[in-house]
Amino acid sequence: ELSDVSSAVDVWFMAQILALTRSLALQHPLRLGLTLLCPRSMSSLDTRARAVFSAAVEGVQPDIVVRRALERHGDKLHVAGQRFELSNNLYLVGFGKAVLGMAAEAERIVGDHLIKGVVSVPHGIQNTLRNHGKEQMLLDSTSKIAAMEGAKHNLPDTDAQKSAECIRDLASSLTAKDLLLVLISGGGSALLPAPVPPVSLQEKQDLTKKLAAAGATIQELNTVRRALSLLKGGGLAQCASPAKVVALILSDVIGDPLDLIASGPTVRSVSSPEEVSTILDRYKLYDSIPSSVKEVLGKPKPCLESTIQEKTSGDNVLNVVIGSNTIALECASRKAIELGLRPVILSPGVCGDVRSVARLYGLLSKFASSPGTHPPPEIAAEVLKLGPEVGIESWDLCRTLNTLEKERKEGWGATCLLAGGEPTVQLTGKGKGGRNQELALRVGLELHSGEGKRGAVFLSGGTDGQDGPTESAGAVTDGGLMEEAASQGLDIDSFLTKNDSFTFFSQLSGGQRLLMPGLTGTNVMDVHVLLLPQSPQDFE
Repeated sequence: ELSDVSSAVDVWFMAQILALTRSLALQHPLRLGLTLLCPRSMSSLDTRARAVFSAAVEGVQPDIVVRRALERHGDKLHVAGQRFELSNNLYLVGFGKAVLGMAAEAERIVGDHLIKGVVSVPHGIQNTLRNHGKEQMLLDSTSKIAAMEGAKHNLPDTDAQKSAECIRDLASSLTAKDLLLVLISGGGSALLPAPVPPVSLQEKQDLTKKLAAAGATIQELNTVRRALSLLKGGGLAQCASPAKVVALILSDVIGDPLDLIASGPTVRSVSSPEEVSTILDRYKLYDSIPSSVKEVLGKPKPCLESTIQEKTSGDNVLNVVIGSNTIALECASRKAIELGLRPVILSPGVCGDVRSVARLYGLLSKFASSPGTHPPPEIAAEVLKLGPEVGIESWDLCRTLNTLEKERKEGWGATCLLAGGEPTVQLTGKGKGGRNQELALRVGLELHSGEGKRGAVFLSGGTDGQDGPTESAGAVTDGGLMEEAASQGLDIDSFLTKNDSFTFFSQLSGGQRLLMPGLTGTNVMDVHVLLLPQSPQDFE
């Protein structure tokens, strides 16, 4: 263990040396020269943390990301540096929680060249958007796009299956002169169920549930899902051949892997029968699967002939991620500069247990506030050891540690540490809460009693505006949380044991620490904001 700590410290100090020669590459050079002054109009770190989060969400709104990605110049459609001819040959399909807003904006851009469209959206989403004042995300009454609702409670159902059949029928009718615009966002997998006959939707669901209960990984689950689906794993693009396909993707998956977002309907990723059988055997499920599943595994998919695969693996398909956690963090970073903060993006891929994630933020705060010329190396060592547990690369941690130390020495002002991702919560109770509120609660404990930087503020929020089954997106906390709770007779440990973070924050000071943006209409996972105020240091 000592050798691990020593090697971690060595990595950190090596990064410090490298940073001296690569500072321009590692940091944003334009930001380094800014004189960051705190505006009097927004002196509260709590208020600024909320403003930074709002900017992150605003930057990945469905209409905004589509407008950034899709440009029409006369009869030409420009996407990601490529140009497509428009001659009343455009069709549109979509599936996901955010595609209604994406589709509305796309139709405004392409105009009369759109012939027909079908989008599969969550049950009740149109009324919900209307009730939240999000009319700009709704289709016009004269729209050529049909919005079909389904997947109640985020589970595939017969309504979603009907939507998927309509999408497949539209795609299969296209010719070589046509262009298919595919809009994809989180939740798209449940909204595009198309089991290969004779497998029924219920049989497919039952099998994936059994695999999940047996401990199958998400990669293994997706491999089986793709093998039993007509549209996933590139099936949609293959059915649309020989038409050109352009997919605009709003990612809700860490790392933005195209084959995992909505199970990759426009990304060629064929699961072989042998691969699926191996997975089923591994979990001792092969002998119990329905005869329909065995029949499908014994023959190729209807839409997946090799000639079609070759056609869709080249220039006919363009996949573009137009919204992601990374983009949200960049928008948050720009807002932080406006508010007089020095932004540092840690990582868009934070994952793992919220207890480990909270510990990381507590350590980073403590590192930033340590007295003396250099922070104790054991803090940096522990930060680096936590990296693998929370999904952050050592290089990103080293870069962040270097930046925090420079801030201490050079007095850059308040630092805004930004990160995102999707941590997990170990359920031990039946309370009401979500991962963002529980993370905020645990970080508040870490910041207590000198463990973190005095005056530091932490915010964790879901970009969709909903954290678990609650009305809140997350919460804002600081080192004074424990005293505030104790003064109001609230036992933090009891709430944590019950996973009852929403109830805790609702009862604390009248719910003032809750983050309540309402339904946002987008989803790129969570955003974390750690504000570290400048404090005078003694470098004698």
